Amino acid sequence: MPINTPTRRLLLAAGGGLAATLAAPAVRAADYPSQPIRLIVPFPPGGTVDVTARLVMGKVAELLGGNVIIDSAPGAGGNVGTQRVSRATPDGYTLLFTAPNHTINPSLTPNSGFDPERDFIPVSLVAQIAELLIAPRSAPFTTFAEFVTYARANPGKLTYSSAGIGSHPHVTMELMLKRLGLEVLHVPYRGAAPAFTDLVAGRVQLKLDSLATSAASMAEGSIRALAIASKERSPKLPDVPTIAEHGLPGFEGILWMGVVAPTGTPAEAIAALSRALMAAARDPEVMARLDRSGVEPVGTTPEEFRAIIAREIPLWRQVIRDANIRAE
Repeated sequence: MPINTPTRRLLLAAGGGLAATLAAPAVRAADYPSQPIRLIVPFPPGGTVDVTARLVMGKVAELLGGNVIIDSAPGAGGNVGTQRVSRATPDGYTLLFTAPNHTINPSLTPNSGFDPERDFIPVSLVAQIAELLIAPRSAPFTTFAEFVTYARANPGKLTYSSAGIGSHPHVTMELMLKRLGLEVLHVPYRGAAPAFTDLVAGRVQLKLDSLATSAASMAEGSIRALAIASKERSPKLPDVPTIAEHGLPGFEGILWMGVVAPTGTPAEAIAALSRALMAAARDPEVMARLDRSGVEPVGTTPEEFRAIIAREIPLWRQVIRDANIRAE
């Protein structure tokens, strides 16, 4: 069945979503879903997370034989939509399509109104993108090793841009700099687009970005890829080393995307959703379309996704404390 995709329903649905605290009715696997599933995406329409959600959930709707309604509820770095789902009726019909903000924000904004482990059940991590460290052609280095050498010789003289304070590229960059013992100044922007534009123009010298948004500029030669924050080199960029290869074994910076449900959601619904999400992530057509966007399909069990969330929460808490990162 077709997937319905209204772009914004936060104001219309907020009253009911925030007030709903009723216990979930029993769900049988054979009965689920018996009504449309509402997926909240806590980011603006048109971005990578939103596009991935619509693509994957279109296949999920087909596999489950029901409708999925996509609601965009951006705001406060993802907190608006996340809080809304944390307070929704846990019946399997309100879900959250989230990203690393889920594990970053509780330490960045302690009064966010939700706890990522207490208030949510992981369903499946469905896709991911490895961060790519890029630099403009005008930068005084051409490789990762040269960047490290230059930064050590010139502490505080280099700058890097990000989409904003507390964004995943921001905390990942701070983690890398801390482990390398480097001092590079952060220049936060209101969004990834202006942060990228100023990088290309040479106003800042570094940025963690995705292959999807960097590919065209790399092809025309206006920027260079210095390293990728994945376990292994990317087949798309075989000549670009991993950050781990440069003295940081095990280092990763992964923008993941996954589905969680409010705590109390029936186990039968979680199981049905998890199976459908894993199947959707491994569907050949979905995989091909994600690959064209530079997104890697994954598809995990709830337990595997839970382990990732549990590992990241203390990691980002320590990074935020060490770098003295404060919400805007």
